[in-house]
Amino acid sequence: MSSSPSARGTLLAASLGFAVVLLDVSVVNVALDAFRHEFATDVAGLQWVINAYTLIFAALLLTSGSLGDRYGARRVFLFGFLVFTLASGTCALANSLPLLIVARVVQGLGAALLVPNSLSMLQQAFPDREKRSRAVGWWGAIGGSSVAAGPVLGGMLVTHLGWRSIFLINLPIGLMGVYVTLRYAAPQAGSHRRSLDWSGQGTAILALAALTMGLTEAGSLGWQHHLVLGSLLLAVMAALSFIWIQARSRSPMLPLELFRIRTFTVASVIGVVVNFAYYGLIFVFSLFFQVQQHFSAQLTGLAFLPMTAVLMLTSVLAGRLISRLGARILMVTGLTLAALGYMLLTPVSVEGSYLLLVAPMLLAAGGIALTVPTMTNATLSSVDASRAGVASGVLNSARQVGGMLGVAIFGFLVRDTAPQAFMRGMHLSIEVSVALLLLGSALCLFGLRQAPSTA
Repeated sequence: MSSSPSARGTLLAASLGFAVVLLDVSVVNVALDAFRHEFATDVAGLQWVINAYTLIFAALLLTSGSLGDRYGARRVFLFGFLVFTLASGTCALANSLPLLIVARVVQGLGAALLVPNSLSMLQQAFPDREKRSRAVGWWGAIGGSSVAAGPVLGGMLVTHLGWRSIFLINLPIGLMGVYVTLRYAAPQAGSHRRSLDWSGQGTAILALAALTMGLTEAGSLGWQHHLVLGSLLLAVMAALSFIWIQARSRSPMLPLELFRIRTFTVASVIGVVVNFAYYGLIFVFSLFFQVQQHFSAQLTGLAFLPMTAVLMLTSVLAGRLISRLGARILMVTGLTLAALGYMLLTPVSVEGSYLLLVAPMLLAAGGIALTVPTMTNATLSSVDASRAGVASGVLNSARQVGGMLGVAIFGFLVRDTAPQAFMRGMHLSIEVSVALLLLGSALCLFGLRQAPSTA
Protein backbone atom coordinates (compact mmCIF):
# COMPACT_ATOMS: atom_id res chain seq x y z
CA MET A 1 0.00 0.00 0.00
CA SER A 2 1.86 3.06 -1.32
CA SER A 3 1.03 6.00 0.95
CA SER A 4 2.78 8.91 2.62
CA PRO A 5 4.68 8.38 5.90
CA SER A 6 2.03 10.50 7.63
CA ALA A 7 -0.77 8.27 6.35
CA ARG A 8 1.09 5.09 7.33
CA GLY A 9 1.81 6.56 10.77
CA THR A 10 -1.86 7.45 11.16
CA LEU A 11 -2.78 3.87 10.22
CA LEU A 12 -0.38 2.58 12.90
CA ALA A 13 -1.83 4.92 15.54
CA ALA A 14 -5.42 4.02 14.64
CA SER A 15 -4.58 0.31 14.64
CA LEU A 16 -2.89 0.53 18.06
CA GLY A 17 -5.99 2.21 19.48
CA PHE A 18 -8.28 -0.43 18.01
CA ALA A 19 -5.96 -3.26 19.02
CA VAL A 20 -5.64 -2.26 22.68
CA VAL A 21 -9.42 -1.98 22.97
CA LEU A 22 -10.04 -5.43 21.49
CA LEU A 23 -7.06 -6.93 23.31
CA ASP A 24 -8.67 -5.93 26.59
CA VAL A 25 -11.92 -7.57 25.55
CA SER A 26 -10.31 -10.92 24.75
CA VAL A 27 -7.51 -11.04 27.31
CA VAL A 28 -9.92 -10.83 30.25
CA ASN A 29 -11.69 -14.05 29.28
CA VAL A 30 -8.74 -16.28 30.17
CA ALA A 31 -8.63 -14.74 33.65
CA LEU A 32 -12.24 -15.66 34.48
CA ASP A 33 -11.27 -18.54 36.75
CA ALA A 34 -8.63 -16.35 38.44
CA PHE A 35 -11.28 -13.68 39.12
CA ARG A 36 -13.67 -16.36 40.38
CA HIS A 37 -11.18 -17.51 43.00
CA GLU A 38 -9.68 -14.10 43.83
CA PHE A 39 -13.06 -12.44 44.55
CA ALA A 40 -15.12 -15.56 45.43
CA THR A 41 -17.73 -14.69 42.81
CA ASP A 42 -20.13 -16.62 40.57
CA VAL A 43 -20.90 -16.51 36.83
CA ALA A 44 -22.97 -13.33 37.28
CA GLY A 45 -19.99 -11.57 38.85
CA LEU A 46 -17.80 -12.66 35.94
CA GLN A 47 -20.38 -11.33 33.50
CA TRP A 48 -20.18 -7.92 35.20
CA VAL A 49 -16.39 -7.84 34.81
CA ILE A 50 -16.88 -8.34 31.06
CA ASN A 51 -20.04 -6.28 30.54
CA ALA A 52 -19.17 -3.27 32.73
CA TYR A 53 -16.57 -2.47 30.09
CA THR A 54 -18.81 -3.30 27.13
CA LEU A 55 -21.81 -1.42 28.55
CA ILE A 56 -20.20 1.99 28.76
CA PHE A 57 -18.24 1.33 25.59
CA ALA A 58 -21.45 0.72 23.63
CA ALA A 59 -23.39 3.56 25.27
CA LEU A 60 -20.78 6.27 24.63
CA LEU A 61 -19.66 5.33 21.13
CA LEU A 62 -22.30 7.53 19.50
CA THR A 63 -21.38 10.61 21.50
CA SER A 64 -17.70 9.85 20.90
CA GLY A 65 -18.25 9.93 17.15
CA SER A 66 -20.04 13.26 17.47
CA LEU A 67 -17.22 14.63 19.65
CA GLY A 68 -14.74 13.62 16.99
CA ASP A 69 -16.79 15.31 14.27
CA ARG A 70 -17.07 18.41 16.40
CA TYR A 71 -13.64 18.83 18.00
CA GLY A 72 -11.44 16.79 15.68
CA ALA A 73 -10.89 13.04 15.69
CA ARG A 74 -7.18 13.26 16.60
CA ARG A 75 -7.81 15.30 19.75
CA VAL A 76 -10.58 13.00 21.03
CA PHE A 77 -8.54 9.92 20.10
CA LEU A 78 -5.57 11.12 22.16
CA PHE A 79 -7.75 11.82 25.19
CA GLY A 80 -9.25 8.36 24.87
CA PHE A 81 -5.81 6.75 24.87
CA LEU A 82 -4.87 8.58 28.08
CA VAL A 83 -8.13 7.65 29.86
CA PHE A 84 -7.84 4.00 28.80
CA THR A 85 -4.22 3.74 29.94
CA LEU A 86 -4.88 5.28 33.37
CA ALA A 87 -7.95 3.08 33.89
CA SER A 88 -5.91 0.00 33.02
CA GLY A 89 -3.48 0.86 35.81
CA THR A 90 -6.42 1.18 38.21
CA CYS A 91 -7.74 -2.26 37.17
CA ALA A 92 -4.33 -3.74 37.97
CA LEU A 93 -4.44 -2.23 41.48
CA ALA A 94 -8.05 -3.25 42.27
CA ASN A 95 -8.40 -5.16 45.56
CA SER A 96 -12.14 -5.86 45.34
CA LEU A 97 -14.65 -6.87 42.68
CA PRO A 98 -16.65 -3.59 42.88
CA LEU A 99 -13.48 -1.52 42.38
CA LEU A 100 -12.45 -3.67 39.42
CA ILE A 101 -15.89 -3.23 37.86
CA VAL A 102 -15.77 0.56 38.32
CA ALA A 103 -12.30 0.69 36.74
CA ARG A 104 -13.61 -1.40 33.86
CA VAL A 105 -16.35 1.20 33.34
CA VAL A 106 -13.69 3.92 32.99
CA GLN A 107 -11.78 1.69 30.60
CA GLY A 108 -14.94 1.46 28.54
CA LEU A 109 -15.09 5.26 28.40
CA GLY A 110 -11.56 5.40 26.98
CA ALA A 111 -12.36 2.63 24.51
CA ALA A 112 -15.45 4.49 23.30
CA LEU A 113 -13.34 7.56 22.56
CA LEU A 114 -10.75 5.50 20.67
CA VAL A 115 -12.60 3.29 18.20
CA PRO A 116 -14.84 5.57 16.08
CA ASN A 117 -12.22 8.29 15.98
CA SER A 118 -9.58 5.82 14.80
CA LEU A 119 -11.81 5.19 11.79
CA SER A 120 -12.37 8.91 11.28
CA MET A 121 -8.61 9.46 11.19
CA LEU A 122 -8.31 6.74 8.53
CA GLN A 123 -11.14 8.28 6.54
CA GLN A 124 -9.25 11.58 6.38
CA ALA A 125 -5.74 10.12 5.97
CA PHE A 126 -6.80 7.92 3.02
CA PRO A 127 -9.21 9.90 0.79
CA ASP A 128 -8.66 7.47 -2.09
CA ARG A 129 -11.29 4.74 -1.84
CA GLU A 130 -9.08 1.80 -2.82
CA LYS A 131 -6.29 2.83 -0.45
CA ARG A 132 -8.84 3.39 2.30
CA SER A 133 -10.23 -0.12 1.72
CA ARG A 134 -6.76 -1.58 2.21
CA ALA A 135 -6.09 0.63 5.23
CA VAL A 136 -9.34 -0.49 6.87
CA GLY A 137 -8.36 -4.06 6.04
CA TRP A 138 -5.07 -3.65 7.92
CA TRP A 139 -6.88 -1.85 10.76
CA GLY A 140 -9.29 -4.78 11.03
CA ALA A 141 -6.48 -7.31 10.67
CA ILE A 142 -4.44 -5.83 13.51
CA GLY A 143 -7.54 -5.52 15.67
CA GLY A 144 -8.67 -9.03 14.77
CA SER A 145 -5.26 -10.50 15.50
CA SER A 146 -5.26 -8.78 18.89
CA VAL A 147 -8.60 -10.45 19.67
CA ALA A 148 -7.12 -13.82 18.76
CA ALA A 149 -3.72 -13.24 20.35
CA GLY A 150 -5.28 -11.81 23.50
CA PRO A 151 -6.19 -15.18 25.06
CA VAL A 152 -2.72 -16.57 24.32
CA LEU A 153 -0.91 -13.57 25.74
CA GLY A 154 -3.35 -13.30 28.64
CA GLY A 155 -3.01 -16.97 29.48
CA MET A 156 0.76 -16.71 29.71
CA LEU A 157 0.58 -13.54 31.80
CA VAL A 158 -2.03 -14.91 34.22
CA THR A 159 -0.17 -18.20 34.65
CA HIS A 160 3.27 -16.69 35.24
CA LEU A 161 2.64 -13.16 36.53
CA GLY A 162 -0.92 -13.17 37.89
CA TRP A 163 -4.16 -11.64 36.59
CA ARG A 164 -3.11 -8.05 37.32
CA SER A 165 -0.50 -8.27 34.55
CA ILE A 166 -3.19 -8.47 31.84
CA PHE A 167 -4.07 -4.84 32.62
CA LEU A 168 -0.48 -3.66 33.07
CA ILE A 169 0.31 -4.74 29.49
CA ASN A 170 -1.90 -1.89 28.28
CA LEU A 171 0.41 0.76 29.74
CA PRO A 172 3.31 0.51 27.23
CA ILE A 173 0.85 0.11 24.34
CA GLY A 174 -0.99 3.23 25.47
CA LEU A 175 2.18 5.29 25.72
CA MET A 176 3.31 4.12 22.30
CA GLY A 177 -0.09 4.96 20.81
CA VAL A 178 -0.01 8.50 22.21
CA TYR A 179 3.50 9.06 20.80
CA VAL A 180 2.69 7.76 17.31
CA THR A 181 -0.52 9.81 17.16
CA LEU A 182 1.29 13.02 18.13
CA ARG A 183 4.11 12.24 15.70
CA TYR A 184 2.14 11.32 12.57
CA ALA A 185 -1.60 12.07 12.74
CA ALA A 186 -2.45 15.50 11.35
CA PRO A 187 -4.52 17.81 13.60
CA GLN A 188 -8.06 18.07 12.32
CA ALA A 189 -10.55 20.87 12.67
CA GLY A 190 -14.06 19.89 13.62
CA SER A 191 -16.63 20.02 10.85
CA HIS A 192 -19.77 20.24 13.00
CA ARG A 193 -20.64 22.70 15.75
CA ARG A 194 -24.00 21.29 16.76
CA SER A 195 -24.84 20.90 20.44
CA LEU A 196 -24.33 17.50 22.01
CA ASP A 197 -27.38 15.38 22.79
CA TRP A 198 -26.96 14.80 26.52
CA SER A 199 -30.58 13.77 27.09
CA GLY A 200 -30.23 11.12 24.39
CA GLN A 201 -26.93 9.99 25.90
CA GLY A 202 -28.48 9.68 29.34
CA THR A 203 -31.42 7.57 28.15
CA ALA A 204 -29.07 5.36 26.09
CA ILE A 205 -26.90 4.62 29.13
CA LEU A 206 -29.98 3.99 31.27
CA ALA A 207 -31.48 1.61 28.70
CA LEU A 208 -28.32 -0.45 28.28
CA ALA A 209 -27.51 -0.50 32.00
CA ALA A 210 -31.02 -1.63 32.91
CA LEU A 211 -31.01 -4.29 30.19
CA THR A 212 -27.63 -5.61 31.35
CA MET A 213 -28.80 -5.65 34.97
CA GLY A 214 -31.97 -7.58 34.13
CA LEU A 215 -30.32 -10.19 31.91
CA THR A 216 -27.31 -10.72 34.19
CA GLU A 217 -29.15 -11.00 37.48
CA ALA A 218 -31.89 -13.25 36.06
CA GLY A 219 -29.52 -16.21 36.38
CA SER A 220 -29.23 -15.93 40.17
CA LEU A 221 -32.50 -14.18 41.10
CA GLY A 222 -34.92 -15.68 38.58
CA TRP A 223 -37.10 -13.97 35.98
CA GLN A 224 -39.89 -13.28 38.46
CA HIS A 225 -37.73 -11.26 40.85
CA HIS A 226 -38.76 -7.62 41.18
CA LEU A 227 -35.24 -6.37 40.41
CA VAL A 228 -35.10 -8.33 37.15
CA LEU A 229 -38.62 -7.38 36.03
CA GLY A 230 -38.12 -3.76 37.04
CA SER A 231 -34.80 -3.54 35.21
CA LEU A 232 -36.23 -4.97 31.99
CA LEU A 233 -39.26 -2.65 32.16
CA LEU A 234 -36.99 0.33 32.76
CA ALA A 235 -34.84 -0.74 29.78
CA VAL A 236 -37.88 -0.76 27.48
CA MET A 237 -39.11 2.61 28.72
CA ALA A 238 -35.65 4.19 28.42
CA ALA A 239 -35.19 2.77 24.90
CA LEU A 240 -38.55 4.20 23.78
CA SER A 241 -37.63 7.55 25.34
CA PHE A 242 -34.31 7.48 23.52
CA ILE A 243 -36.00 6.96 20.14
CA TRP A 244 -38.54 9.72 20.92
CA ILE A 245 -35.74 12.15 21.81
CA GLN A 246 -33.75 11.28 18.69
CA ALA A 247 -36.76 11.81 16.44
CA ARG A 248 -37.39 15.29 17.83
CA SER A 249 -33.91 16.58 18.55
CA ARG A 250 -32.29 19.15 16.27
CA SER A 251 -28.87 17.62 16.98
CA PRO A 252 -29.49 13.93 17.80
CA MET A 253 -26.62 11.68 18.85
CA LEU A 254 -28.16 9.05 16.56
CA PRO A 255 -29.46 10.70 13.36
CA LEU A 256 -32.34 8.40 12.46
CA GLU A 257 -32.10 9.42 8.80
CA LEU A 258 -28.93 7.33 8.54
CA PHE A 259 -31.14 4.25 8.68
CA ARG A 260 -32.72 5.29 5.39
CA ILE A 261 -29.43 4.18 3.82
CA ARG A 262 -29.95 0.47 3.23
CA THR A 263 -26.27 -0.50 3.31
CA PHE A 264 -25.79 1.34 6.60
CA THR A 265 -28.82 -0.33 8.19
CA VAL A 266 -27.87 -3.84 7.09
CA ALA A 267 -24.27 -3.38 8.30
CA SER A 268 -25.50 -2.22 11.71
CA VAL A 269 -27.75 -5.26 12.12
CA ILE A 270 -24.95 -7.59 11.06
CA GLY A 271 -22.68 -5.88 13.59
CA VAL A 272 -25.07 -6.91 16.37
CA VAL A 273 -25.33 -10.49 15.09
CA VAL A 274 -21.59 -11.04 14.61
CA ASN A 275 -20.57 -9.78 18.04
CA PHE A 276 -23.49 -11.53 19.75
CA ALA A 277 -22.27 -14.87 18.45
CA TYR A 278 -18.52 -14.27 18.65
CA TYR A 279 -18.15 -12.69 22.09
CA GLY A 280 -20.97 -14.69 23.60
CA LEU A 281 -19.32 -17.96 22.56
CA ILE A 282 -15.84 -16.77 23.54
CA PHE A 283 -17.23 -16.27 27.07
CA VAL A 284 -18.85 -19.72 27.03
CA PHE A 285 -15.80 -21.53 25.66
CA SER A 286 -13.53 -19.75 28.13
CA LEU A 287 -15.64 -21.14 30.97
CA PHE A 288 -15.79 -24.53 29.25
CA PHE A 289 -12.00 -24.82 29.01
CA GLN A 290 -11.31 -23.50 32.51
CA VAL A 291 -14.20 -24.83 34.58
CA GLN A 292 -15.26 -28.01 32.74
CA GLN A 293 -11.98 -29.24 31.25
CA HIS A 294 -9.84 -27.71 34.04
CA PHE A 295 -7.39 -26.04 31.68
CA SER A 296 -4.97 -23.54 33.19
CA ALA A 297 -5.12 -19.94 32.01
CA GLN A 298 -2.16 -20.61 29.73
CA LEU A 299 -3.72 -23.73 28.20
CA THR A 300 -6.98 -21.86 27.75
CA GLY A 301 -5.14 -19.15 25.86
CA LEU A 302 -3.40 -21.72 23.69
CA ALA A 303 -6.74 -23.35 22.97
CA PHE A 304 -7.74 -20.18 21.11
CA LEU A 305 -4.41 -19.99 19.24
CA PRO A 306 -5.69 -21.52 15.96
CA MET A 307 -7.80 -18.41 15.43
CA THR A 308 -4.81 -16.04 15.34
CA ALA A 309 -3.40 -16.64 11.86
CA VAL A 310 -6.74 -16.99 10.12
CA LEU A 311 -8.09 -13.78 11.67
CA MET A 312 -5.04 -11.80 10.57
CA LEU A 313 -4.79 -13.14 7.03
CA THR A 314 -8.50 -13.12 6.28
CA SER A 315 -8.97 -9.53 7.48
CA VAL A 316 -6.21 -8.33 5.15
CA LEU A 317 -7.71 -10.38 2.32
CA ALA A 318 -11.14 -8.83 2.89
CA GLY A 319 -9.69 -5.33 2.63
CA ARG A 320 -8.26 -6.20 -0.79
CA LEU A 321 -11.32 -8.04 -2.10
CA ILE A 322 -14.11 -5.64 -1.17
CA SER A 323 -13.44 -3.25 -4.07
CA ARG A 324 -13.42 -6.19 -6.49
CA LEU A 325 -16.24 -8.41 -5.27
CA GLY A 326 -18.43 -6.02 -3.32
CA ALA A 327 -19.76 -6.10 0.22
CA ARG A 328 -22.67 -8.43 -0.47
CA ILE A 329 -20.61 -11.38 -1.71
CA LEU A 330 -18.02 -11.07 1.04
CA MET A 331 -20.52 -10.65 3.88
CA VAL A 332 -22.75 -13.51 2.71
CA THR A 333 -19.70 -15.73 2.38
CA GLY A 334 -18.25 -14.70 5.72
CA LEU A 335 -21.46 -15.16 7.69
CA THR A 336 -22.16 -18.53 6.08
CA LEU A 337 -18.66 -19.79 6.85
CA ALA A 338 -18.96 -18.62 10.45
CA ALA A 339 -22.32 -20.38 10.82
CA LEU A 340 -20.88 -23.58 9.37
CA GLY A 341 -17.88 -23.43 11.69
CA TYR A 342 -20.02 -23.01 14.78
CA MET A 343 -22.42 -25.71 13.57
CA LEU A 344 -19.49 -28.16 13.47
CA LEU A 345 -18.80 -27.30 17.13
CA THR A 346 -22.23 -28.58 18.21
CA PRO A 347 -21.04 -32.11 19.17
CA VAL A 348 -18.55 -30.67 21.70
CA SER A 349 -18.46 -32.56 25.02
CA VAL A 350 -16.49 -32.50 28.25
CA GLU A 351 -14.85 -35.82 27.38
CA GLY A 352 -14.20 -34.91 23.73
CA SER A 353 -10.78 -34.24 22.27
CA TYR A 354 -9.70 -30.63 21.79
CA LEU A 355 -8.30 -31.51 18.34
CA LEU A 356 -11.85 -31.98 17.06
CA LEU A 357 -12.51 -28.29 17.76
CA VAL A 358 -9.59 -26.87 15.78
CA ALA A 359 -10.97 -27.01 12.22
CA PRO A 360 -14.42 -25.63 13.19
CA MET A 361 -12.78 -22.82 15.16
CA LEU A 362 -10.62 -21.92 12.14
CA LEU A 363 -13.66 -21.89 9.87
CA ALA A 364 -15.73 -19.76 12.25
CA ALA A 365 -12.90 -17.29 12.85
CA GLY A 366 -12.25 -17.00 9.11
CA GLY A 367 -15.89 -16.18 8.47
CA ILE A 368 -15.97 -13.54 11.19
CA ALA A 369 -12.70 -11.99 9.97
CA LEU A 370 -14.07 -11.80 6.43
CA THR A 371 -17.22 -10.05 7.62
CA VAL A 372 -15.98 -7.40 10.08
CA PRO A 373 -13.71 -5.25 7.86
CA THR A 374 -16.17 -5.62 4.99
CA MET A 375 -19.12 -4.24 6.94
CA THR A 376 -16.90 -1.50 8.37
CA ASN A 377 -15.77 -0.43 4.91
CA ALA A 378 -19.32 -0.61 3.57
CA THR A 379 -20.51 1.65 6.39
CA LEU A 380 -17.84 4.30 5.76
CA SER A 381 -18.49 4.20 2.01
CA SER A 382 -22.23 4.64 2.43
CA VAL A 383 -22.09 8.04 4.18
CA ASP A 384 -20.52 11.42 3.55
CA ALA A 385 -17.02 11.86 4.98
CA SER A 386 -18.28 14.55 7.38
CA ARG A 387 -20.52 11.95 9.06
CA ALA A 388 -17.84 9.26 9.33
CA GLY A 389 -17.52 9.69 13.10
CA VAL A 390 -21.23 9.29 13.75
CA ALA A 391 -21.61 6.42 11.28
CA SER A 392 -18.66 4.44 12.66
CA GLY A 393 -19.93 5.18 16.16
CA VAL A 394 -23.32 3.67 15.33
CA LEU A 395 -21.76 0.56 13.79
CA ASN A 396 -19.39 -0.04 16.67
CA SER A 397 -22.07 0.71 19.24
CA ALA A 398 -24.30 -1.88 17.55
CA ARG A 399 -21.44 -4.38 17.68
CA GLN A 400 -20.77 -3.77 21.36
CA VAL A 401 -24.45 -4.07 22.23
CA GLY A 402 -24.43 -7.39 20.41
CA GLY A 403 -21.39 -8.58 22.38
CA MET A 404 -22.91 -7.44 25.66
CA LEU A 405 -26.17 -9.28 24.91
CA GLY A 406 -24.26 -12.39 23.88
CA VAL A 407 -22.33 -12.53 27.17
CA ALA A 408 -25.46 -11.77 29.20
CA ILE A 409 -27.77 -14.28 27.49
CA PHE A 410 -25.25 -17.08 27.02
CA GLY A 411 -24.01 -16.47 30.56
CA PHE A 412 -27.57 -17.10 31.74
CA LEU A 413 -27.72 -20.33 29.73
CA VAL A 414 -24.48 -21.69 31.30
CA ARG A 415 -25.03 -20.24 34.79
CA ASP A 416 -25.13 -23.75 36.30
CA THR A 417 -21.55 -25.02 36.19
CA ALA A 418 -22.54 -28.65 36.87
CA PRO A 419 -21.23 -30.49 33.77
CA GLN A 420 -24.54 -31.78 32.39
CA ALA A 421 -26.41 -28.50 32.88
CA PHE A 422 -23.50 -26.44 31.57
CA MET A 423 -23.24 -28.52 28.39
CA ARG A 424 -26.98 -28.16 27.70
CA GLY A 425 -26.60 -24.41 27.93
CA MET A 426 -23.45 -24.47 25.80
CA HIS A 427 -25.10 -26.46 23.02
CA LEU A 428 -28.10 -24.13 23.03
CA SER A 429 -25.76 -21.13 22.82
CA ILE A 430 -24.06 -22.59 19.76
CA GLU A 431 -27.38 -23.37 18.08
CA VAL A 432 -28.68 -19.83 18.65
CA SER A 433 -25.48 -18.39 17.18
CA VAL A 434 -25.73 -20.56 14.06
CA ALA A 435 -29.35 -19.55 13.48
CA LEU A 436 -28.60 -15.83 13.84
CA LEU A 437 -25.58 -15.97 11.53
CA LEU A 438 -27.60 -17.73 8.84
CA LEU A 439 -30.36 -15.14 9.16
CA GLY A 440 -27.71 -12.43 8.86
CA SER A 441 -26.36 -14.06 5.70
CA ALA A 442 -29.86 -14.06 4.19
CA LEU A 443 -30.30 -10.39 5.15
CA CYS A 444 -27.10 -9.47 3.30
CA LEU A 445 -28.06 -11.56 0.28
CA PHE A 446 -31.41 -9.83 -0.17
CA GLY A 447 -30.71 -6.47 1.51
CA LEU A 448 -27.44 -5.36 -0.10
CA ARG A 449 -26.84 -4.30 -3.68
CA GLN A 450 -24.41 -6.28 -5.80
CA ALA A 451 -21.89 -3.40 -6.03
CA PRO A 452 -20.54 -1.63 -2.92
CA SER A 453 -22.00 1.77 -2.14
CA THR A 454 -19.84 4.81 -2.84
CA ALA A 455 -19.49 7.88 -0.71
